Amino acid sequence: MGFSGFSDQAFEFYEGLLADNTKAYWTAHKADYEHYVRAPMVALFDALEPEFGPAKLFRPYRDVRFSKDKSPYKAQQGGHTEQGYYCAIDADGLMVAAGMYAPSAEQLRGYRAAVDAPGPGQALAAIVERLRADGYQIAGDRLKTRPRGVADDHPRLDLLRHRSLYAHVGWPPDPWVHTPEVVTRVRDAWRGLRPLVEWRNEHIDPADPTP
Repeated sequence: MGFSGFSDQAFEFYEGLLADNTKAYWTAHKADYEHYVRAPMVALFDALEPEFGPAKLFRPYRDVRFSKDKSPYKAQQGGHTEQGYYCAIDADGLMVAAGMYAPSAEQLRGYRAAVDAPGPGQALAAIVERLRADGYQIAGDRLKTRPRGVADDHPRLDLLRHRSLYAHVGWPPDPWVHTPEVVTRVRDAWRGLRPLVEWRNEHIDPADPTP
């Protein structure tokens, strides 16, 4: 089945889950999740696969073993490609992203070495500024101070503070979200993120795509 859009029921499902994140709610509405959320997400990723490769959907269940929040279910359905292009739906609408989400210690060292070097560092700074100009938000976990050994006047200190770095853009559930236009919007957004993905793949090992 081709992708035809997300229905109001998809967003209503997550509104309900936010209000009642329990096994009872999930059990009572699991058919809605499968029909209005999961199936359209699979169809969306199938439509994008020729250009971006196959995608994997994240499980809807939260790992609560080490979390104070014991809510059993995620309040969004996300998925990612092997290269780290990400898309998710929740009660507020759609979001797409790409970047370095959860790097290992080795990957973080590689990232900082690349940012410190003039060539790749300046290239990343230019990519980030271009993404901002195009309407993407730049996010990620950051140190409050500078990394050890980095001068306080380093020209790319802000980037060096990042322990994760990704760009994202999102849309509310406007009428077009109920149509196949979603494929075009997500495709164009991912194309805009391609320079960031290519920089990451060139200068550090591909990061764990887990926003």
